[in-house]
Amino acid sequence: MLKGIMSGRGSTIFGAGLALAAMMIAQTPAAPAFEVATIKPAQLPGPAQMAAGKMHMGMNVDGARMDIGAMSLADLIRIAYRVKSYQVSGPAWMTTERFDVMAKIPEGVSKDLVPEMLQALLAERFKLELHRENKEHSVYVLTVAKGGPKLKEAEPDEAPPAEDPKDKGFSVGTEKGPVRVTPSSNGVVVRGGSTGMTKMSMGANGAMRMEASKVTMEGFAELLSRFVDKPVVDMTELKGSYQVALEISMEDIRNIARAAGVTIPASPPAAEPGRSPADAASEPSGGSIFAAVQQLGLKLDPRKAPMETLVIDLIEKTPTEN
Repeated sequence: MLKGIMSGRGSTIFGAGLALAAMMIAQTPAAPAFEVATIKPAQLPGPAQMAAGKMHMGMNVDGARMDIGAMSLADLIRIAYRVKSYQVSGPAWMTTERFDVMAKIPEGVSKDLVPEMLQALLAERFKLELHRENKEHSVYVLTVAKGGPKLKEAEPDEAPPAEDPKDKGFSVGTEKGPVRVTPSSNGVVVRGGSTGMTKMSMGANGAMRMEASKVTMEGFAELLSRFVDKPVVDMTELKGSYQVALEISMEDIRNIARAAGVTIPASPPAAEPGRSPADAASEPSGGSIFAAVQQLGLKLDPRKAPMETLVIDLIEKTPTEN
């Protein structure tokens, strides 16, 4: 009799457990998804469009709408999975195929979940499939050079200037907020983003001088990654925000353009016998970026480091119909 009672009680407890589990599963919210979305092929705006301020570029999330203009598929994946560009491994054409994406965020859903909704959209429209791997990669490590850093700390934040009706600039949306680009007498001024106010002006031999008013070393490492042939990892242990100035050669500018899928015609850099032009362009002792970093009391050292990578298993070049 006791055995039967215990058996019955066990069945009752087991059944109650199953019922509770079923209720929990039923209450688990579904993966977030956009209410409606359209995807169309796009191209980067030309110089005339930029000069006229008539351009649809970058990412903006305003209220219940996400608006993405002329963004590469590689960048869409980077934003969707909250990783750096060098953590995405897939076909090279992902950096050149660009799209306009318009989507409506469901009522009551936080805009903080836009990346997760973008994941679902990429899987649905581009049949995206990927997996994560921890691989050892060749990187440049950003460290403090012998003698210490030669950096000036950033000034306290100031109130943004009032909007000038004569401003002939344009705005570009990013996942970190809008960035305003305004032409100046010999270059451009960029406000917003992760580097504070940044001035860029052209100098001798086509070189560009960039002055950022407020940048962390993590942000600086990410910026440097655009100019060199390997990811840059911050190991300076410097925790503040700093003013940074860099002299950027035309070849470094071309490197950024190539990474964005834009070609700037030029003759290849001179190389010594037995070395390729690519070796001459990326060698630490010869590249202008490496020299500029050294002038800041920092250095870039090539090393091997483990890094999580998103490996693209499947992706289609053309999205399914809207």
